[in-house]
Amino acid sequence: MNRQKSTWLAIAGVVMLVVGAVALQGSNQAAQSGQAPAARPRLVAPIRGEAAMGYTKPVVKPAKIKGRDFVVTTMRVKNLSRGAIAGLKVDEFWYNKAGDPVTGANFRHPKPLQPGEVITVTLRTPRNPSMDRNQYRFEHSNGTVKMTLLPKL
Repeated sequence: MNRQKSTWLAIAGVVMLVVGAVALQGSNQAAQSGQAPAARPRLVAPIRGEAAMGYTKPVVKPAKIKGRDFVVTTMRVKNLSRGAIAGLKVDEFWYNKAGDPVTGANFRHPKPLQPGEVITVTLRTPRNPSMDRNQYRFEHSNGTVKMTLLPKL
């Protein structure tokens, strides 16, 4: 019984040695080829207060999603600030001809928007026959956003 245990332990030890040698050889080859390991992206402190952003003219199109009618709005947004914008949120509000709110949609970017980074914002609003005009509100977790309409990004 002890002989079987010692045999299995010896086999496991040899396997560990071989795996370690192969891993060491692979890291030596990467070092010799001049490839640097992938650098982690730099973290930029988030903006507090008002942030500056630019956006392109929104494109509003009707669409059918899973058999239901929607109005899909897409626009490109760029961070014009020197710091990251954390918790970016875009709300779209639709009003009828009398100015009463009818429906709306929202978008939240899952990670901080880095300086100079461009993203596409897509808003899917359920279609309502009384929809007449819309309005957008941009905000982030640490304050407000000053938006500038840009011809292109």
